[in-house]
Amino acid sequence: MPTTNIDDQQLENINYTDKSLSQQHFSNCVFTNCNFSNTDISYTDFEDCIFNICNFSQTIVNTTGLKNAVFNDCKILGFKFNHCKDFLFEVSFKNCQLDYSSFFEKKMKKTSFTDCSIKEVDFTDADLSMGVFANCDLHDASFVNCNLEKTDFRTARNFIIDPEQNKIKRAKFSHLGLEGLLSKYGVDVEY
Repeated sequence: MPTTNIDDQQLENINYTDKSLSQQHFSNCVFTNCNFSNTDISYTDFEDCIFNICNFSQTIVNTTGLKNAVFNDCKILGFKFNHCKDFLFEVSFKNCQLDYSSFFEKKMKKTSFTDCSIKEVDFTDADLSMGVFANCDLHDASFVNCNLEKTDFRTARNFIIDPEQNKIKRAKFSHLGLEGLLSKYGVDVEY
């Protein structure tokens, strides 16, 4: 099946639920208030695209390209970012709900998460170096064997990061984050 190219479009209020957008290439498009819930976006590339107030709950992803994709005010539940193409993978998130998603083994240096709910997200083996988790809730997020060097957690909350299982050299934490770094030792940290 040949790839369909869609460039420089403003796509608003479209319900893609239970449909297939497979094998398409979107470039420099802005999606506003679109519903991708249960949509198959396998083998589709989104390059320099912005998603505003979109729903990606249980979206089907396989070899999907996210190249400089910006997500604002989106609901992205259970999204398997680990099934996306690694080539030129670049994303950023602002005021998004990313709960139950997976970034397993993703290389995502300098990724910005701002004002996001990132509960029970799998970051195992991910490279998050030089990233920012600004005012994010990381309750039960899994950080195992991650590269977190120079990553900014100063305003993040509810995280548990084992310094012995992750690279954290020059990562930034506030004094309020000490409990998340020391939890495995059963230490009581008072403020």
